[in-house]
Amino acid sequence: MLSNNKGLFVTAMMLALAGGGAGAAQPQRAGTIGSGPMVGDTLVPLGPPYMVGGVTYIPADPVSYDEVGYAGTVEDGSQGGATATGEAFVPTAITAAHKTLPLPSYVEVTALDSGRTILVRVNDRGPMRSDQLIALSPGAAAQLGVTGMAPVRVRRVNPPEQERAVLRSHGQAAERLETPAALLKVLRGKLGPLRIAATPPTGTPVAAKPKPVIAQAKPVGASRPGADFDMPAPKPVAQPAKVPPAPTPLPAPPKTGGYVVQVGAFSSQTRANALAQKLGARVEASGGIWRVRLGPYATQQAAQAGVRTAAAKGFENARIMANDAR
Repeated sequence: MLSNNKGLFVTAMMLALAGGGAGAAQPQRAGTIGSGPMVGDTLVPLGPPYMVGGVTYIPADPVSYDEVGYAGTVEDGSQGGATATGEAFVPTAITAAHKTLPLPSYVEVTALDSGRTILVRVNDRGPMRSDQLIALSPGAAAQLGVTGMAPVRVRRVNPPEQERAVLRSHGQAAERLETPAALLKVLRGKLGPLRIAATPPTGTPVAAKPKPVIAQAKPVGASRPGADFDMPAPKPVAQPAKVPPAPTPLPAPPKTGGYVVQVGAFSSQTRANALAQKLGARVEASGGIWRVRLGPYATQQAAQAGVRTAAAKGFENARIMANDAR
């Protein structure tokens, strides 16, 4: 009997262990946000300086990095289907290539045309063109809303781990606040001219440019041997200085009528005369200011006709004033 109870006890323990194992938490698979497995943030050694196209690049790890330039797009990794970090190149991931920043690192990229700013993970080397500051993956370019070559600001940041994990799993981090228009204007002012890469694609024939034909000048007098700049420069012909027209004398303002309509006041008599001629008004000078006025009028009601005349010709701010010229 005891032997039977012992067998039942052993059986019950085995069932309990099996049930407990089935109910234990299972490990979660990483990388469920985007396509492909989640990658790590293991820092790749910076490596020695390298040269591409006659230009030397020195990888560095600056505490702060904030530059403006132009962003292009990259359709594949620098190692074929892989990036310089050894990760598979995923077009939809929010990644970028940079010439010298540590791999991987995180930057905020701002489109200087729209002010939109996104968080991007730098995991590749490039772009090896002097006219580009950074190369965005198709996914990053789409989130930023840019195509082709676009002016951008690239600023290195240290985002929280939650956002890093989203980008490592090929998802998109939340966009930053749009950059104010005043700051965008300042940043665009720092942009250099967009230079087109001089090296043509491999296999593309380059048409030889015809040499310009230089007309041979007739020699004037004896020239020094070996000199190609002995032609005397023509002496500039003095042009008579333009004499500004004398200001038109101002007619004496009428003395009758207690009200006038003032259309404008100018520090330039020429501008005042031009407006007065357009309106059929007169110009009055006072303390270096030329005032354009209609009138005078006997009453305020009569002066309303002058206000309507000015408004009909596009000057709606004319006002009725007391005639101080009487």
